[in-house]
Amino acid sequence: MVYFARPARRWCDLKDTLDSIPAEATADQESFANRKLIRPTLNRAEHPHNNHGHNHGGSERRERDRDRDRSTAPAKKPAPSEQTNAENFYYQKQMQSKTPMVIVLRDGEEVHGYIEWYDKNCIKLNRSGAANLMIYKPAIKYMFKENENGRK
Repeated sequence: MVYFARPARRWCDLKDTLDSIPAEATADQESFANRKLIRPTLNRAEHPHNNHGHNHGGSERRERDRDRDRSTAPAKKPAPSEQTNAENFYYQKQMQSKTPMVIVLRDGEEVHGYIEWYDKNCIKLNRSGAANLMIYKPAIKYMFKENENGRK
C-alpha cells in the first residue's frame, strides 16, 4: 500500500473554509464568550459580621480574599525567644542552695567557691580562705558542682 502526502494548505485555502462556517455558530461562540462567572456564596457562619448575601461593593471581595489567604497559607509557628533563661535558672538554684562549685577558666585554672551573684557579663564567686572573685563569663570554659565528677 502506498501513501501519498497531502499538499500543504495555504492561507487562501483556509480562508475559504472559514467563510463556510454558518452565522449561527459564531453567534453561539459570542454568547459563550460573554457568559458571566458566577461564584456561589459560601456559608460563613463562623464570622459574626456575615453579609447574608448583601453585596457591599469591594468589602465582600476583600473578605473572600482574606479568607482564601488564611486557608491556603501554612500556619506559621512563632519564632523561638532569643533567650531560654536556662542559664539564669541554673545560677539561681546554685545561689540559693550555696552549692560548692568548680569553675574552670579558659587557661585551665580551677577556682573553687559558691556563686554569690551574677549578671549579664560576670559572676561573683565567694571562696573560703581566699579572696572573692568576680569572673567574666567569657573567661569561663565550663563549671560543675564540686561534689560531682564532672571533669572533662
